[in-house]
Amino acid sequence: MSGIVNKDYSFWSLFTKGLRHHEGWEPAWRSPEPQKSYDFVIVGAGGHGLATAYYLAKEHGAKSVVVLEKGYLGGGNTARNTTIVRSNYLWDDAALLYEHALKLWEGLTQDLNFNVMFSQRGVFNLGHTLQDMRDIERRVASNNLNGIDALVLDAREVKERIPLIDTSKRARYPILGASLQPRGGVARHDAVAWGFARGASKYGVDIIENCEVVGMDIADGRIKGLETTRGYIGASRVGCVAAGHSSVLAAMAGIRLPLESHPLQALVSESMKPCLDTVVMSNAVHGYLSQSDKGELVIGAGIDHFNSYAQRGSPHVIEHTAAAIIEMFPMFSRLRMNRQWGGIVDTAPDACPIISKTRVKGLYFNCGWGTGGFKATPGSGHVFAHTLAHDEPHPLNAAFSLDRFWSGHLIDEHGAAGVAH
Repeated sequence: MSGIVNKDYSFWSLFTKGLRHHEGWEPAWRSPEPQKSYDFVIVGAGGHGLATAYYLAKEHGAKSVVVLEKGYLGGGNTARNTTIVRSNYLWDDAALLYEHALKLWEGLTQDLNFNVMFSQRGVFNLGHTLQDMRDIERRVASNNLNGIDALVLDAREVKERIPLIDTSKRARYPILGASLQPRGGVARHDAVAWGFARGASKYGVDIIENCEVVGMDIADGRIKGLETTRGYIGASRVGCVAAGHSSVLAAMAGIRLPLESHPLQALVSESMKPCLDTVVMSNAVHGYLSQSDKGELVIGAGIDHFNSYAQRGSPHVIEHTAAAIIEMFPMFSRLRMNRQWGGIVDTAPDACPIISKTRVKGLYFNCGWGTGGFKATPGSGHVFAHTLAHDEPHPLNAAFSLDRFWSGHLIDEHGAAGVAH
């Protein structure tokens, strides 16, 4: 879907263009025929891929950049997530990378001149056991040492801030307290993709939809180009940002990535009046929710434990998640589910991403984000663009190289990465 941008926003202009069935509107991004070769090819037109292209052109002056997408722009995981943004991770490497992203989020609407609807409504991570609270206190202390905003709340303070939640002792999942990151929140997922696409196009980036990569041309250990469903495209450097399908692309280059792909499920309710002005997450319950601007409850579940590329929900997972949410918020028991879906998450053994060069010269991968991909979108694109432009990692993504899986320098974020790991 291409958003619409027009320089004349007068009532008469909008009215007359409407009478012409919106013909003649200026497309938000350029979608030309692919050229024979490019300096930089980005595979995957989701948020991360488009952000990479945008920062390559804007920050590094790249003039020959193309983004290839096998489907439609923003139609993968960017369109299939619960839009949560936070940076309260435990270990320094992860926390600083996500904090970099959060700082970019805070100025992204102005930078792109496109409203991404970033709402800093705060993110609560609930604690249901004494061990949960110990982990929360440890993570908050670590966040504070890294200059990241984080608070520890007891059950009374949670109830004061979220009146609808059940903090009574009779609750099935007793709430002992929570961490709170006030600067966290949510954003509009499709607006992020459209904004980066329009911004990249403004700097001369080509965006080619319905163009699937089916093979890689590698000679003497270097990438030469890509075979696609729209012909051969030569390339000096290729950045693969295909989320759950990254392993498929890597296999074309003879590389085996340490990733597993799982369906991650979510659902939304029917709309209602505003009643929840923050984001609530629970690792123990395996559920998290916020209320959208349309009034829907956006509810996330856990991953299915089998490997699959199925983009659909499973009734037993949805039932378990809905039951858990109702236990915490009894008022929501009368809400009807409106729709549900599944996205494909690629998880690494240490629940952290891979942002790295490979043994094939000129071939790079940005993947393994698990359930944390959306929140990292601008930061991921920013550091990956640096890696492609300089053939060396940005200081913030140096720790996320492929070689950590045989050097042993893992970054274990299972406790803080999200409820789905």
